[in-house]
Amino acid sequence: MESRLISIDEVEYKIYNGRIIEEYPHDKRGHSCLLNSEVNSRPIHVVCAPKDDYLAIITAYLPNKDKWEENFSKRRE
Repeated sequence: MESRLISIDEVEYKIYNGRIIEEYPHDKRGHSCLLNSEVNSRPIHVVCAPKDDYLAIITAYLPNKDKWEENFSKRRE
C-alpha cells in the first residue's frame, strides 16, 4: 500500500511541471483543473483550484489505467 502514497515533493513537481488536461469551470469550490505528468516514472493527477492569494490543492491521486488512455491525459470512452 505504501507504493500508492504520494509525497509533497511529487505534488509540488506536478504543479510546476504538469499540464492541464481538464478544466472544471463550474466546480462547487470555484474554477479548478486537473494536472497530469509523470513523477518518478509514475503518473500522478492533481486537482487544484487557483485563488487570488493561493493555490488550493483539492486532491492528488494515481490514475486508474482502466479509466485513462495510455498517457493518462485523456479519459477512456
